[in-house]
Amino acid sequence: MPLPFLTADRAFDAQADDIALPFDDHDRWRRPYRPGPWRVGAAALVLLLASFVLMASMIIAFAGALSGAAVCMALGALIVLVALRLLRMGTWVSRHGVRRVAFFTTSTVAWNRSTALRTVQQPVRWLGLPRTVQGQALLLVTRDGDPVPLMTDHDADFLSRLEAFDRAADTVEAWGAEYRAG
Repeated sequence: MPLPFLTADRAFDAQADDIALPFDDHDRWRRPYRPGPWRVGAAALVLLLASFVLMASMIIAFAGALSGAAVCMALGALIVLVALRLLRMGTWVSRHGVRRVAFFTTSTVAWNRSTALRTVQQPVRWLGLPRTVQGQALLLVTRDGDPVPLMTDHDADFLSRLEAFDRAADTVEAWGAEYRAG
């Protein structure tokens, strides 16, 4: 007995299309896919580390070393911010353009500054590490001719989830086709 409400991607035969509902605001930035298990798992481990650091700051505060507790508290808050940034990373779309959020940088390209969105086979970085493997990448070609990689099938959102990558790439391409033309 399939229980599609218990899975993140739903049953394969369910008609849960990824199209925006009529009442959805297309002016808000939205990620056209769910964060992948590698990204969520890494953020969960970072939050686990943050809980240990915050617990240590509480123990240090009870021991009477308030300056050390403040340093540990600040470090714990920084670790929580790192986990939140890990979860925020990815490709975001709106009526105004497409936004690529990396760990330290965020770049936005307006739809009218782009000429094409296409999925290509090329060497891609595995989980963002220096090691490259053969895979697929969704590229945004700007009017300057520069290809901007938006997402790959070997990043933290789509590793071992090729169908999810295809759905997300199709969704971003549909947003691009709708708003580049109009």
